[in-house]
Amino acid sequence: MSAPLHTGTLRRAAPALGLFAAARLTGFLLMAAAAWHRGLSPRVRLATSWDADWYTRIAAHGYGRTLFWPDGSVQSDLAFFPFYPGLIRAVTTVLPVTGGTAGLLVSWTAAALAAGGIYLIGERLYGRPVGTLLVLLWGLLPHAVVLTMAYTEPVMTALAAWSLWAVLERRWLWAGSLALLAGLSRPNAVAVAAAVLVAAGHAIRQGEGRSWRVWAGALLAPLGWCGYVLWVGVREGDPFGGYFSVQAGWTSRFDFGAGWPHFLERMALTPYDLGFTMAALLTAVMVVLFVLFALDRPALPLLVYTAVLVLIALGGSGFFESKPRFLLPAFPLLIPVALALTRARPRAAITVTAALAGLSFCYGAYLLTLATMAL
Repeated sequence: MSAPLHTGTLRRAAPALGLFAAARLTGFLLMAAAAWHRGLSPRVRLATSWDADWYTRIAAHGYGRTLFWPDGSVQSDLAFFPFYPGLIRAVTTVLPVTGGTAGLLVSWTAAALAAGGIYLIGERLYGRPVGTLLVLLWGLLPHAVVLTMAYTEPVMTALAAWSLWAVLERRWLWAGSLALLAGLSRPNAVAVAAAVLVAAGHAIRQGEGRSWRVWAGALLAPLGWCGYVLWVGVREGDPFGGYFSVQAGWTSRFDFGAGWPHFLERMALTPYDLGFTMAALLTAVMVVLFVLFALDRPALPLLVYTAVLVLIALGGSGFFESKPRFLLPAFPLLIPVALALTRARPRAAITVTAALAGLSFCYGAYLLTLATMAL
């Protein structure tokens, strides 16, 4: 992928990347100030909270950790895909840092790479202003604090964005290879493989089937996700169902959204952390954005990728508080907002952006310093 990253491209992307870095740095500083005020370590909060601890343990010791809880649930580390722990292990091998610090270095680097890929997609399809705003809006999502944590979302988004860009550029080997790696990063990264497969199928129907690269890209795309799911299944004694049994132990199943009414009812009748209410609201907003995005007849790979992510988030049971995080890689959802801001008056666009920034910085600080729910 070095070819497109010439000096002119980097120069055009520089404002978007600078705005993204400024947004996340400001959010980090405010979160750090809130953490210090409460006697907490910002680095520890970012590097070891919730799933981050699982990833660093896998990086250090490999798979094999299982927790048994009094309610009967069984949480196995096999639920976590291997690419991110592998990157952490690689960093700790060459640098004298802890696993948590290595995880942060990987996530921050991946977030920057993701911002670059998102910009190029936005610029290619809608022009430079939309590309710049798309990156900024992604960095100002209320839950964008995840992009500065030792979590997998930045890595998946980077691989997804560059894979989708490669599809748009008809670089099928790059698209398939990056989709393969994305499939090793997170369960919902199957959306990247789906986008590449559908786009390749469409290209073949349009007459590109004579090129072996299209077929090779399509073949490579699902290998990462399918390979890990099958490996876990074989290890668990059920090749096609073992991985999903592991996920069920984490109360994570695909029930076509049947769990949502029960969750909303409990939230209405029982005092809950603010984060649960925000998660429900953010998920609802993202569904509305998906409808607006789909109505605008977007590029097929982006539509398939985003639709699969939304379907997985809405149709899965359990961890309702994490739904916005699961949709963090769905950056195309922000295209309608970016388009609207480019058409708005400058004062209105600045006001909306400033309001989003305030919400993002304050909510991010809340999630890492006050919220009791898992992110």
